[in-house]
Amino acid sequence: MKKEMIILYMKTGILRQKQLDKEKTKSIIKSAEINARVAKTVLLNEDSATLIFREIYESIRQLGEARWWTLNYEPTNHEISLDILKEMDIKEKILLNSLDRFKKIRHDANYRGFRISVNQAQEIITFWDKCAIEIMKIIMNDLKSQLY
Repeated sequence: MKKEMIILYMKTGILRQKQLDKEKTKSIIKSAEINARVAKTVLLNEDSATLIFREIYESIRQLGEARWWTLNYEPTNHEISLDILKEMDIKEKILLNSLDRFKKIRHDANYRGFRISVNQAQEIITFWDKCAIEIMKIIMNDLKSQLY
């Protein structure tokens, strides 16, 4: 992330400096992985689509938090948690363009009462399947390279 954006985020209070806690970072990555895996075991249909989407979205958001933590920052709200993921250099980088739309879909479901469609839930599952392992691997490699 550009230094100017980090400075702006810090001035506006949506990001603060934080000392790296490797164990906490590993724990949130593991939690994201488990929650997504469990959510994917639920039979996807019109009734379960919203639940599945929200849980996998939350797992993606947790990966964003972990990424910020490896950079010694902590978001004070989840709005910028996904932003840091959009800059990652992964094989399926084009799929990172979906993150803003996922954020809007989740917001509409949580705060406006919209139901998430089976297709939308399937899309976030596909995103997780194609991107999450590589994102987690990058974050874990960043952790390994950090001095304690």
